[in-house]
Amino acid sequence: MNHVYSPNEPPRAEVDALPGATLLEFGAPWCGICAAAQPHIAQALTGHPQLRHLKIEDGKGRPLGRSFGVKLWPTLVFLVDGQEMTRLVRPTDAGQIGQALAQQAQAVRAAHPASQPQA
Repeated sequence: MNHVYSPNEPPRAEVDALPGATLLEFGAPWCGICAAAQPHIAQALTGHPQLRHLKIEDGKGRPLGRSFGVKLWPTLVFLVDGQEMTRLVRPTDAGQIGQALAQQAQAVRAAHPASQPQA
């Protein structure tokens, strides 16, 4: 899990080209609601150390957040192969984040069956 919002956002085309599972977290370091959500996000991400987590500082004139239609913080956007699968706006518990992560993992398995271990 990333703990600091990066002021350097990647271009949208780069995000769209990311393979596998990615979690985009939009927020701001001074946002109290973002700070309150951090323990829930950290708890949910504990079982997903391989997950790409991009924590992006958002704000007026920030193109990546605008391209995703972000209006409230924190907004979590769950991507599979660069495509939005689901999003959570202002999550309030680790359970709802965990459910979204489970759906994301299932979508990755469906999209990449050859990469799964054989029984």
